Amino acid sequence: QVQLVESGGGLVQAGGSLRLSCTASGPTDFSTYTMGWFRQAPGKEREFVAAISRSGTSTNHADSVAGRFGVSRDNAEKTAYLQMNGLKPEDTAVYVCAAATKLWATVATMADYNYWGQGTQVTVSS
Repeated sequence: QVQLVESGGGLVQAGGSLRLSCTASGPTDFSTYTMGWFRQAPGKEREFVAAISRSGTSTNHADSVAGRFGVSRDNAEKTAYLQMNGLKPEDTAVYVCAAATKLWATVATMADYNYWGQGTQVTVSS
């Protein structure tokens, strides 16, 4: 079992930047997990933001954040990151990280993720 804790959220003006962190704890080898970031805005369904493979060599980003957000990881630190630049008010949401035991090529939906954090609030003011 792995526990995930997000941090780094907050209030930022439009055009600003934030870096979210997702740190894993528990008796686990962090490098065996595909990691994903999701977000949920009030009144909306949870949506995919970005994902990164076990080694960090492969990444995927939603069209809505491509070119502005970047996912990365440090397996030695058991941490995944989401660098968010050029933030927009529509990026306001609770951001949640998740870990999947499946290989990168087989992770396609939220149902493929086994462990979830509690989330961190990101609010972008206009």
